[in-house]
Amino acid sequence: MDLPTLPFDRGNVLELAPRIRELQADGPITRVRTATGDEAWLVTRYHEVKALFADPRLGRSHPKPAEAARVSESALLGGPSDGFDTEDVDHARMRARLVPRFSARRMRLLKPRVEELVDDLLTKLDARTPPVDLHEALSFPLPVLVICELLGVPYADRDHFRTLSTGMADLTDNALSAGSYQKLIDYVRDLVRRKRTEPGNDMLSELITIEDGTLTDDEIAGLGAIVLFAGHETTVVRIDLGTLLLLHTPDQYRALADDPAKVPGAVEEILRLSVGGGGAGGLLRYARTDVEISGTRIAAGDAVMLAIGVANQDQQAFTEPGRMDIGREQANPHLSFGHGARYCIGAALARAELTAVFERLPARFPNLRLTTELTDLQWRANLLTGGLAELPVTW
Repeated sequence: MDLPTLPFDRGNVLELAPRIRELQADGPITRVRTATGDEAWLVTRYHEVKALFADPRLGRSHPKPAEAARVSESALLGGPSDGFDTEDVDHARMRARLVPRFSARRMRLLKPRVEELVDDLLTKLDARTPPVDLHEALSFPLPVLVICELLGVPYADRDHFRTLSTGMADLTDNALSAGSYQKLIDYVRDLVRRKRTEPGNDMLSELITIEDGTLTDDEIAGLGAIVLFAGHETTVVRIDLGTLLLLHTPDQYRALADDPAKVPGAVEEILRLSVGGGGAGGLLRYARTDVEISGTRIAAGDAVMLAIGVANQDQQAFTEPGRMDIGREQANPHLSFGHGARYCIGAALARAELTAVFERLPARFPNLRLTTELTDLQWRANLLTGGLAELPVTW
């Protein structure tokens, strides 16, 4: 069968692929061939993606993992997770341990520190002679600094875990991805062992002391490695793309410089539009039983890709969905953090970092602009998190 084959080409890093827009216009669910050659269902419309996020009949595991369709060679999200019979219990246990570490109160207490870090990075940026790569000057170091403080990871080790994070996210080399993931777990395990005798005011130390011995070093290391990876990689991408979206609509960038009260709306719009990989597919799930949605029957065991970035630009859910509008009057219930029981644990942290950046960057650098054409910016298509290779700017 001649199926649409991922990934689809797109014109630049801010666009959805024309082919994926065509599929969305044709219907909410399409049978496609993934980058690995397997078949999967691609879900592109907002209401269906939202419904399937919350549907307990979909999960991350598969009853026969060796036979499951894959979407990439990533060891993280390219194929099924372990534990088909215990997935719900395992997931609930993981959230019970991590959600308190990202409480609203903790994020409020962290807010001044995040703002201080942004101010410091922007002061260093202002002392440099443009052009400057904003990715290296701001977008990358800020989330790394924040997650290092939160977890209790030495910032001096950033180049080491950056290398491991990049390897983990590789979509084409399973051995590299799996090996990097194991090395990151080993690295965090060494930190955990040190913190058992030298605890600090950080998440890893809390997991050791508050759990009162119910978690092994290996279990804490596994949780810590995922938080370390997910806690900085996606926010790096969103700061880059958020800046790019605003520079591509300079009137809105200037509006933020003039009125920081517009920042909350801008952050939500950035979140809606900055889910990268507009031609690559979506978040992988597997049907645990037969599922029928919008007239399509998804058989038990089938792979399902929830195309969040495409759903966030569904004209049935958003007016002028492809337009960046920081003053958007309608509600902005984007799906960038998911929906339902698997809603992103770190959503409040990401919002805090984006708010601090976009309250300050336009005010400190009102004349910021790109030094290259949009079409010349390089998207890291070989990585799970995508993102820009660099963001060259001047002012």
